Amino acid sequence: MKIVFLAPFGIRPKGTVVARMLPLAVELQRLGREVVIVAPPYTNPEDSGKTEILRGVRLVNVRLPVGGKALGAPLLAWRLLKASLAERPDIVHLFKPKGYGGLAAMLMLWFGRVGIRMPRFFLDTDDWEGRGGMNDLHQYSTAEKRLYAFQEQWLPRRAVGVTVASRMLEGAIRDMGVEARRLLYLPNGVEDSALGDGAKARQRWGIPPEVPVLLLYTRFFEFSQEKLHRVFAEVHRRVPQARLLVVGKGRQNEEEELELAARREGFAEALILAGWVEVADLPDYLAAGDVAIYPFADTLLNRAKCPAKLTELLRSRVPVVADAVGQIEEYIESGATGLLCPPDDWQDMVDKTVEMLENSQLRRQFGVAGRQRLLDRFNWQNLAGALDSFYRELTGNANPGS
Repeated sequence: MKIVFLAPFGIRPKGTVVARMLPLAVELQRLGREVVIVAPPYTNPEDSGKTEILRGVRLVNVRLPVGGKALGAPLLAWRLLKASLAERPDIVHLFKPKGYGGLAAMLMLWFGRVGIRMPRFFLDTDDWEGRGGMNDLHQYSTAEKRLYAFQEQWLPRRAVGVTVASRMLEGAIRDMGVEARRLLYLPNGVEDSALGDGAKARQRWGIPPEVPVLLLYTRFFEFSQEKLHRVFAEVHRRVPQARLLVVGKGRQNEEEELELAARREGFAEALILAGWVEVADLPDYLAAGDVAIYPFADTLLNRAKCPAKLTELLRSRVPVVADAVGQIEEYIESGATGLLCPPDDWQDMVDKTVEMLENSQLRRQFGVAGRQRLLDRFNWQNLAGALDSFYRELTGNANPGS
């Protein structure tokens, strides 16, 4: 069986290709399938037209057209479809029901309706794209928003099968009329990896080994900034020796807001803004944390998400205090592998964070248990096996070796 994974964008700097598509492709190839990733590298235009091998998986970066979005979109969609069909796949699996890849899939489906033989079409969705979702987060044009909302509704109904990264999306796709047998719950997983060296990151920022570190690994837009400021201020008041380490970069100057709040509320000396961290250095930064918080507002967008950053934290054996929203409740068993809070109760997050910071035995217990539960229940090897069975069941290919 040969499969094309049709990517929503390039491999850099965004994470979907590396964090979700690539590990699935690697594990499927271990099962004897051949997987090729076809990507529109508009996020990394320097790779336009190049083919590369990533962990044994071939990545085809189609050649980008010249001109703006409106003029270039049809041509880029055509090139994506042409590159996908050139692989002569049995299956084309589109990741994210939107954009250039979505247009390529729509072309493929239309060709199939007029009698041209096409590969079986599968769809993966890991976000809510329409109103209340990504459309509200990004500065898309009105035309783009309408297109993405339409694609999100049109493509799932016409796919042979749909993989979903969250329980919320599972219900939303079912509400579109997609029957249960054509749906596969496929959350983000992890691969086992060595733990980072937290001492390196601590040394980089001058944090002594005995000083407790509260870690926030984030892109900021998933929660109220006011809530974060209150949590940091109160934790600092109750555990003044703790450092507040923030790893990640915001979209709308959230770091500047946080620095202003730190000066206003008196925790500026404890705050460390590490910013965007190189992938190779990230395990060391995560390992530097004694406790991590994961604030997550109760919104449609967040309920649809399957937060990969949370899986990275749990894999790093850092105990996590998180808001009980959406997929977080599947990843963390409160009181056994971490602590969950009502999403509107910042004081509860403070209380539980302080409890963890002051109890080293509880930190070790939750850190070890959280990592083990993640590796046992959400590993890419098992998830890829479920995906392979899903393909075979819906395509009628019952022979595991083909």
